[in-house]
Amino acid sequence: MKLNGGQATGYFSKPETDKTGLLIYGSDPMRVALKRQEVIAALIGPQGEEEMRLTRIPAGDLRKEPALLMDAIKAIGFFPGPRVAFVEDANSYVDATIIDALDNWQSGDAQILVTAGALKPTSKTRKAFESHRNAYAVGIYDNPPTRQEIEAALQASGLQVPQGDVMAVLSDLAQALDPGDFRQTLEKITLYKWNDPEPLSADDVAACAPTSTEADIDDILMVVADAKADQIGPVLAKLQAQGVNAVSLCIGAMRHFRSMHKVVCDTTGRPNIWGPNKDRIIAQARRWGPFKLETALTVLTDTDLQLRSAGQNAPAMALVERAFIRLAMLGAR
Repeated sequence: MKLNGGQATGYFSKPETDKTGLLIYGSDPMRVALKRQEVIAALIGPQGEEEMRLTRIPAGDLRKEPALLMDAIKAIGFFPGPRVAFVEDANSYVDATIIDALDNWQSGDAQILVTAGALKPTSKTRKAFESHRNAYAVGIYDNPPTRQEIEAALQASGLQVPQGDVMAVLSDLAQALDPGDFRQTLEKITLYKWNDPEPLSADDVAACAPTSTEADIDDILMVVADAKADQIGPVLAKLQAQGVNAVSLCIGAMRHFRSMHKVVCDTTGRPNIWGPNKDRIIAQARRWGPFKLETALTVLTDTDLQLRSAGQNAPAMALVERAFIRLAMLGAR
């Protein structure tokens, strides 16, 4: 069976111990690893690995010795409690072994946990888990954590879930950081608030957030928002030489212009913006105004869709450069 969205989030934190297995797959190894760690910890507890209730099987070893998985599933442990047979980085070479293990699983056997990279719908392992009546398959995609996932992470860290502006700041931070970095930031916030009875504030989050998030990309975003079209080409060339890709630039620009739009739509007099460029972003937003910012977001959305289009043949960086120049000229009017 397939799990999506909130179903998957709930299952990761409270997996069912009587299930045959779970497949977690996705193109981002860090995101897959974080979900795998969460599921294993929930299934076998903090002492499970010490009590030898977890068997790790790299896919390369399983390919050489197919019996490893069935042996791990059927083994009887010295300690009571659920057991997990974990197959890491599965690929097509071990499809048959995994499917055979699913077919021969019985109640009381160790649960089968499989992680893999991006799997096509035609993948035999993926199809086996999705069609199995007692197993689950979850695809992890390159989307920022949802509000529900952030709340679950806060609760797991022992923090009270904040409301309003503070949750919005955390959501913005989750979009700006890689999943591993965001998790480390939450751990830092937890330590920062240790024995502090006051609710989590936006200042607390800002104090624990990385001092620089994609600083190099911020350079080009500031150039565009300041309407300095003549500086776009040199800065983009430098970023391209450093390995920054067009999609990351487009996503960063959309985040920056959304922040500016949030400022001009704010009616409280205290716009919810954080970070070292806060004052500069507020000043940029007031110069642009709501109409120009909405036009800019439309340009960026169209560019992002064009970059992700299957039929796109134009150089990706050239598309982004053209969009940035259009934005800078728009801001200069």
